[in-house]
Amino acid sequence: MSTNILDLKGHIGLVTGAGQGVGRAVALHFAHYGAGGVVVNDFVLARAEAVAVEVERAGCAALAVQCDVTDFASVGAMFDRARERFGSVDILVSNAGNAGADPRAVSRKPFWEQEPKDWNAFLGTNLFGVLNCVRHAVPGMIQKNYGKLVTVISDAGRVGEPNLEIYSGAKAGAAGFMRAMAKALGRFSITANCVALGATRTPAIAAATSNEEFAKRMLRSYTIRRFGEPEDAANMILFLSSDASSWMTGQTVPVNGGYSFAM
Repeated sequence: MSTNILDLKGHIGLVTGAGQGVGRAVALHFAHYGAGGVVVNDFVLARAEAVAVEVERAGCAALAVQCDVTDFASVGAMFDRARERFGSVDILVSNAGNAGADPRAVSRKPFWEQEPKDWNAFLGTNLFGVLNCVRHAVPGMIQKNYGKLVTVISDAGRVGEPNLEIYSGAKAGAAGFMRAMAKALGRFSITANCVALGATRTPAIAAATSNEEFAKRMLRSYTIRRFGEPEDAANMILFLSSDASSWMTGQTVPVNGGYSFAM
């Protein structure tokens, strides 16, 4: 038996938005640190299937599932498939999120010039997607008297970003929801935490920072003058998914290169 304190001890993890970027890194970390199985979710099935192959090559069972996390019924069907395959979902990483396909292309209209239709994508994925997944994950965790809920938010949800008001609010809402869940679920040995990311080299950020001048301007706001890598985020998510963090709940942990500080 492994003596690594980050050993996941055969637990089953489900990672949303795992077809690329941070989610992919988390799925592979789970495979390398003793998970009994990983459910790889993505909006695009081909991406989920490709990562599932990587997870299996690492010696861990995997299930690829296409699912839009904004669709409550679809999320329920995903959890049904996960339980049919693995029996339980012990760790939920709500990683699926959006801030626009390209940070340079996000609408720069101030909030007071936007229409409600402009808000739906941000609220749907970043807030309601988290609610949908947690709602379907928690009953099984309560029954087992064990569970790990980890939600990936953005530093925008901690400090606010102009012209990203809805995105910032949705991420802050997800963090507030997780704090409330932490209080509700602690008696069932279920922890609930968030990881707040700075600019991390997901495909969208990689596209934006291909412009050297734009990248330099972004990095001026970072104490550590580099962009985050998916593995930087995955390391913290692994910790919060393991029993090494068993007395830690209701927290939002920044992994952000010093873009903002937490006390």
